[in-house]
Amino acid sequence: MRSHASVLHIDLDAFFAAVEQRDKPSLRGKPVVVGGVGGRGVVATASYEARVFGVHSAMSTREARARCPHAAYLSGRFHAYRETSAAVMSLLREVSPLVEPLSLDEAFVDLAAADLPGHEVADVTAFGHDLRRRVREVTGGLTASVGIGTSKFVAKVASDLDKPDGLVVVPPGTEQELLRPMRATVIPGVGPATAERLRRAGVHTIADLEAVSEDELVRLVGRSLGHGLHALCRARDDRPVQAERETKSVSAEGTYEEDLTDRRLMEGLLSRQARDVAERLRKHGLSGRTVSIKVRLHDFTTLSRSTTLGSPTDEAAVVARLARGLLADLDTTGGVRLLGVGVSGLADWVQDELFGPDDSEREADPEPEPALDVPSTRHRAWAPGSDVVHTELGPGWVWGSGRGVVTVRFETAETGPGPVRSFALDDPALSLFRPPSPEAPAADAP
Repeated sequence: MRSHASVLHIDLDAFFAAVEQRDKPSLRGKPVVVGGVGGRGVVATASYEARVFGVHSAMSTREARARCPHAAYLSGRFHAYRETSAAVMSLLREVSPLVEPLSLDEAFVDLAAADLPGHEVADVTAFGHDLRRRVREVTGGLTASVGIGTSKFVAKVASDLDKPDGLVVVPPGTEQELLRPMRATVIPGVGPATAERLRRAGVHTIADLEAVSEDELVRLVGRSLGHGLHALCRARDDRPVQAERETKSVSAEGTYEEDLTDRRLMEGLLSRQARDVAERLRKHGLSGRTVSIKVRLHDFTTLSRSTTLGSPTDEAAVVARLARGLLADLDTTGGVRLLGVGVSGLADWVQDELFGPDDSEREADPEPEPALDVPSTRHRAWAPGSDVVHTELGPGWVWGSGRGVVTVRFETAETGPGPVRSFALDDPALSLFRPPSPEAPAADAP
């Protein structure tokens, strides 16, 4: 742990929803939910106005609509999120060469590598206020919550204490005083299952964790997590801010609007995903030893299975064969809504022929891939929230569509709330906005 509070964590507030409210003036100050808009959808982000009604990320869209039926439900515009995120990350890299992005809306920054006049509490506090101001400028008004502390763990906890648009600096030496009253679930890795094990042992808060010996924690939750909990509940965290994070796995998955019940179709989809994963592994010069599948059943139960090879592979046929074998051990008769394949235990080499897969393992599927008739509802060409352009009225966004009609509100971030007009779905004057493809992506990680 550092002697100065020089690790910063920044979290853009309700990011996807905030971008939508920025670009759609009529939605400012109103509940907005971004995510899957269909019956199988899941909430990605809810604005703070929607959170008042109990809507939160990872909730099913069906439940969100029941809680907040008057919210705007939008499918999302990832080109706008990527562009906004890139502006923020560029700003952070101007501040320090050590920036570790965690997602589009979240990052760690090492202030020890920044050009600050000092690293005392007053110095980093002034910097935090200025950074939040600069974020508002480069994003067109979005807010960010910032935490600054002596470690990644403390900084991340601090950034969540005064949301939205907050700044919390934890002075060195006060970390445990801050942490002790908090629930043990603020520690990374303490999910529902671990929290229940701790609860049965009488452990609810971080102060309770401190009272448990390291050996007892290992007995309760396992060696790796037990050692980690023992250190973090005492605010011990020496993890560095890493400008480049090592890829730990490569995966592909799909969610289906109707439950899959045909086992051959599921096997075909897993084989297709395995080919996608293998192609990405080879593209980045990687291979992996552990193949896993993820299966979400009709009742939302999620099952995971994995198997480990003796040597790493990037062979699509090997990954596909193992994935299909893992599926064979699962009962999917009730229907499957999500399938995924992943490869982990990555290496930057593939074992040579002497120790690698034998010829039978290298043999690709002998028969051509059958056509995969995946059940789905009609494709939504005019997804709610999508950017559109009308030859006369200019830019706008899809308010809704159905029965041969699409309704558009014409407004942008620079205008006030705009007028609403309806058009035939095939009106030649109306088209979806297609963002230009970046010529040189900043990153092409697997």
